[in-house]
Amino acid sequence: MAIDGRNLQILANYCAAAADAMAFTLMRTAHSTFVKETEDFSCQIVSREGMAFASPRSFGAPWYSGIDYGPVLELIDGYQEGDICITNDSYAGNVATHSPDIHIWKPVFHNGKIACFVVGHIHNTDVGGAVPASLSRSLTEIVQEGIRIPPLKIISGGVLNHEVARIMRLNVRAPEQNWGDFNAQIASVNIGERKVQEIIARFGIDDFLTGIEGILDYAEQQARGIISTIPDGDYFYADYADEDGEGGYPCRIAVTLRVKGDCLELDYTGSDPQLMSSLNMPTGGRERHPLALVGVTYVLSTLDRSLLLNAGTLRPTRAILPPGTIMNCEAPAAVGMRSLTCAMSQIATVGAFSLAMPERLPANSPGGNSIINIRTVDGLNRSVVASLGPVGGGAGGTPKHDGPDGSGGLSAFLKNTPIEINEAEVPVRFLRYGLAADSAGAGEYRGGLSTEMAFEVFAPNTTITARNRNRSVFSSAGAAGGRAGSTSWFRTEHADGRITEHGNTDVIHCGPGDVVAIKGPGAGGYGLAKNRRVQAVLHDVQCGFLTEQAAREQYGVALQQGEIDEVGTARLRAAMPEHNGEHFDVGEERRTFEALWTRERYQLLTAFLAQQPIVWRHFLKHQVFAAVQAGEGSELALEQQMSGVFTALKQRFPGLNVSSKT
Repeated sequence: MAIDGRNLQILANYCAAAADAMAFTLMRTAHSTFVKETEDFSCQIVSREGMAFASPRSFGAPWYSGIDYGPVLELIDGYQEGDICITNDSYAGNVATHSPDIHIWKPVFHNGKIACFVVGHIHNTDVGGAVPASLSRSLTEIVQEGIRIPPLKIISGGVLNHEVARIMRLNVRAPEQNWGDFNAQIASVNIGERKVQEIIARFGIDDFLTGIEGILDYAEQQARGIISTIPDGDYFYADYADEDGEGGYPCRIAVTLRVKGDCLELDYTGSDPQLMSSLNMPTGGRERHPLALVGVTYVLSTLDRSLLLNAGTLRPTRAILPPGTIMNCEAPAAVGMRSLTCAMSQIATVGAFSLAMPERLPANSPGGNSIINIRTVDGLNRSVVASLGPVGGGAGGTPKHDGPDGSGGLSAFLKNTPIEINEAEVPVRFLRYGLAADSAGAGEYRGGLSTEMAFEVFAPNTTITARNRNRSVFSSAGAAGGRAGSTSWFRTEHADGRITEHGNTDVIHCGPGDVVAIKGPGAGGYGLAKNRRVQAVLHDVQCGFLTEQAAREQYGVALQQGEIDEVGTARLRAAMPEHNGEHFDVGEERRTFEALWTRERYQLLTAFLAQQPIVWRHFLKHQVFAAVQAGEGSELALEQQMSGVFTALKQRFPGLNVSSKT
């Protein structure tokens, strides 16, 4: 049949259904809760060149809908029928982006020639390394983050490479769980291969191959049409992770969005240097790396829900990712927490688009979705390594409605794990898992509420990891007069009555009777809180989402015996301020920080660090921050002060080769 407009849509639906079947198979046969419940996985069908043209429509992690497998496909020396390849090496093709993400791919042959590849990844709960669950902000190089598998054939011509399989199982903390998940991946790509063969039989190989390019071209055409509705211009936004390492300084992700006609450019110049922590992103500088452009995918999809999501969607966009920075690190930098940096880059991207279209996009999502993992022992003293699910927040308030509570925004399709499943599989007792009152940013349309979790552990030497701990210092911004969301917290309520506050620490140790409690950050509100419907405020109080005190202080709504005090409310709201003209309310902590660390000061720091060897940059950043906070040269004009700080560092470290960029 000819691939015209109607048949192209039919082919696209068939391919998406095939990807759905891959996802169903993976979910139903996986062993770990992180795959079968949380759905931290991806499945795609990619062209012979590696461009993704079909993904699941409502399952897994849509970060990878625009992925290009081409660089890693090229690292295998020839394919034959029955081959399945594997890698989790972040520096081999820049497809796997941290060690727990194991990617596999299988060629689909027709009449002896490759027609396409079926691919996918899962996030393994643990792949060995320095800490249980393999990931911590404190790690400094990738060799600490678990086993690394270079691109190779794990199955060659249908025969398993048992030696590689033995190495994989020997170097992880839950080998049977990992092996079960791996077999689920194998089943997934085998189902994908079968479904593709059925599609080829229906459409014919020539129309199938032509249709792949048509699907990619159509997504590009759709994306360009959406982009052309955005006002041309340059839009700058920056946001911060609380720390660039354990006890460190804020970690900045900055982006300048340039809109010109039907093209976009995201320039990440001004983002932090490559760090001696695991927040680095191994993008390889690829201008359409999916992790650098997830925010674009989300925005375009928000503006037009009919948009096809595939590699063609990203063709009108390019990213500038300066080498030796947090957005484009070089080996052997640790990369395990790149998901936090990716989340912050998404917030920065959406923030920049919001400046271009303030009436069309929401306030900030939280940017601190902690994935809780546990290593403990059960009643038979058998080791248990498991994920207990995410603790984060909802989405930012929008120009038309409240943000979704507990999830949404940057959570993609990832889901929480029901506590019944956790208690059945892990020796813990849950005391609370629900929405946190007073956590949402106030607004005419409030932000989404955060979640909180508390559970008791029963064994000594239990280790808890809270991957992506963030937003205990800086808040998620409100927009158009809306207020910033609440911050997060993380604590242990010890069996002896003591309470330990952990801040952004992401690895803690507990004993029998200890209660681990964690609350996520709230999302920003949209529009002035004084304009929120009084009945909506009352409803939030009745549901337990808002206390009466917060209703009074944040919304100017007075209540008496559970009913609205109309006179008191009118008086309170009359005293509330009008919108100050700033599109974003970033919260008090960030305002204070940026009063010192202005955009101009960061520009000077970025230029200085870009001239230094990569291995020095994180260290030098800390030296500059310490000098500025100590007030060195504060009586001078900004450029003179910073120049003096830089000169002092060069004199202090005479071995520093300031002309080198390697």
